[in-house]
Amino acid sequence: MKNILSYALIASGLLFATHSQAQSKGLSKLKKSLSAITDQNKKSTDSTTTKTTTANAPINITKKEATLGVKEALSKGLKNSVNILSAKDGFLGDAAVRILMPSEAQKVEKALRAVGMGSLCDQFISSMNRAAETAVSEAGTVFANSLSKMTITDAYNILLSGNQNAATTFFKTNTSNELTSKFSPVIDKAMGANNVSGYWNQLTSAYNNLPFSKKVETDLTSYVTQKAIDGLFVKVADQELQIRENIGGSRSTDLLSKVFGWADNQK
Repeated sequence: MKNILSYALIASGLLFATHSQAQSKGLSKLKKSLSAITDQNKKSTDSTTTKTTTANAPINITKKEATLGVKEALSKGLKNSVNILSAKDGFLGDAAVRILMPSEAQKVEKALRAVGMGSLCDQFISSMNRAAETAVSEAGTVFANSLSKMTITDAYNILLSGNQNAATTFFKTNTSNELTSKFSPVIDKAMGANNVSGYWNQLTSAYNNLPFSKKVETDLTSYVTQKAIDGLFVKVADQELQIRENIGGSRSTDLLSKVFGWADNQK
């Protein structure tokens, strides 16, 4: 078993190095999207306006400004979310998104820890999270595609719906299927490199050999893929809240300050 764990740790290290370049490529399209949005704003000449009489609000914003402001905010938040989670320990080191044992396997974990096999459980959990960290960089392209399809109506709904998670909900609705399609093969490959199945087989074999145990089975690729997507949207929601509340000066450009300042005064 020690040899298996050693080989898995070596494979994990190699995977991290090999995928660093892929991760950069996965984020490049999202970064280009943000640059394009900023350039678009400089050229904006749309004279259709939305007015408000609140004293401290901007006198007006154009529809194009509203759309570009929302896209810029979301590009920034999405890029930050992907950067955070795709880093080493992005999942494993964050209790809010850390991937734990499948619910149907928690009895396995409890039983094995009770008989001194806690380290094997830890290795399995770590390997699942490493796979998720590898896959999440694929989200950059998916989110950039979704942003490019955002309409003026979508932008105003995100700004004025009163739902603090409106942007996150928009992306869940429009990207979940594509994210699953993008993540699954990457997760599957990463789980092989991180020996997730090997650890799982050791865990279930050890558990199934215990007296009175009932055989446990689960689709690990589907499980880790869904957990990776869930964790990504947790971070997207965090980033959305920061921009809405201007936490830490998150409205870092004149456009963001104008558009979200206007939205604040519509409440």
